[in-house]
Amino acid sequence: MTDDAVSWNRLAALLPETEAQEVKDCWAIGEQEAGLGLLVSGILGHQVPISETVKAQISVLAETWGERETLTRRLLQCRDDDTPSFVRLIEDDGSTVPEAAEGDGQDLAGLALVPWISCTRSGRALMRTHVRESWGGLSYLARHYVITAPDRATVLELFPAGSAGPAFAALMRMAR
Repeated sequence: MTDDAVSWNRLAALLPETEAQEVKDCWAIGEQEAGLGLLVSGILGHQVPISETVKAQISVLAETWGERETLTRRLLQCRDDDTPSFVRLIEDDGSTVPEAAEGDGQDLAGLALVPWISCTRSGRALMRTHVRESWGGLSYLARHYVITAPDRATVLELFPAGSAGPAFAALMRMAR
């Protein structure tokens, strides 16, 4: 069983047995998008308190499976279990850094940095970079993931598109 499947099953276990099995079945048949929706709906419906770390983990899975935009508002409504956490989901706080500078030898000029997950211990943040489209909105898919210094302008580490999980893992390692 891969680490992703183990994480998926651990998150599913937050729900009552029948609903947990439905979420696990979604993984087994390759319907992760539906499973994420069931997971968040179940957590909200049963008012299951979850930690900020779990919210961030679910958000990373949602980003990986293209469901972050759909699930963010509901995920932010989940009850907090008041467990101390070194990360916090800061998605949808309305802030952006207008333009990135350079990071890890790659020019990020012209890309908007969007705050996503913060490290409460170090002040670092995991952000998504997006192209600003001609109509003014941001591209649907992130071009990169970056970990920034507390000033949120200095890029400390750069990850390619499709690397939400590894970027989050790096932020978690920095939090320890």
